[in-house]
Amino acid sequence: MEEVDPSLQALESRQEEILKRLYELKSAVDGLSKMIQTPDADFDVTNIIQTDEFSPLAKNGADLDLMLGKDYGALKDVVINANPSLPPLSLLVIHSLLCERYKILSAVHTHSSVKSVPENLLKCFGEQTKKQPRHEYQLGFTLIWKDVPKPQMKFSIQTMCPIEGEGNIARFLFSLFGQKYNAVTSTLIDSWVDTAILQLKEGSSKERGAVLRSMNAALGRSSWLVGTELTVADVVAWCALQQTGAANGAPANVQRWMKSCENLAPFSSVMKLLK
Repeated sequence: MEEVDPSLQALESRQEEILKRLYELKSAVDGLSKMIQTPDADFDVTNIIQTDEFSPLAKNGADLDLMLGKDYGALKDVVINANPSLPPLSLLVIHSLLCERYKILSAVHTHSSVKSVPENLLKCFGEQTKKQPRHEYQLGFTLIWKDVPKPQMKFSIQTMCPIEGEGNIARFLFSLFGQKYNAVTSTLIDSWVDTAILQLKEGSSKERGAVLRSMNAALGRSSWLVGTELTVADVVAWCALQQTGAANGAPANVQRWMKSCENLAPFSSVMKLLK
């Protein structure tokens, strides 16, 4: 067998290293480009906290390239603006669930429109840990505490209009798990999400009472609000109950369901923010 010239081997190795560095540089530049092109680029850099929570991709993880489009050399970024006076707890729960499924590069920023943010909200994604190169992550998840009337989300800065409202953003994020529902199930889930936001969270005490009775009836038939698995409806409804204080006087089936939610780590970690 013909021996390979050592100098040629060294040259090939050097070429590979240069290409790798160029790829990392391109990823970093693309990330900065996205931040510069969004109107939220004027956050206070001194308040940046970046973390990289992730766990190995589960066998039934969705193909993010298929769902969100292939973007060579750039990390897919979800950017959310939220008001710290009313934190969108459901989005924090879903972020934790996503971290169990995908390799997420998480970041928390403070916008200049907000004077101060409680320490627990600045660290809502956990303590800062060692970062890896951007291209090694599957998804970027950036939360900006900002003075906005309702949560806003952008995925593609150049081509996408903002998605507004906690319920709508929660639906988008939960869809990244790739779960498929039939038309009836999808409609029921959407209905519970709307009910949780409009009546549980924003409605009168009379409306909350009516919703709790409906939830109690539904949870008498199944473990979760819709079917036998956790859905975005459970996440949004649980968070609405926690934020309004309606959880204390909830009926028996609702109490049992709430405990089932709280036995899951993403829910129990968010409970710490309420203390």
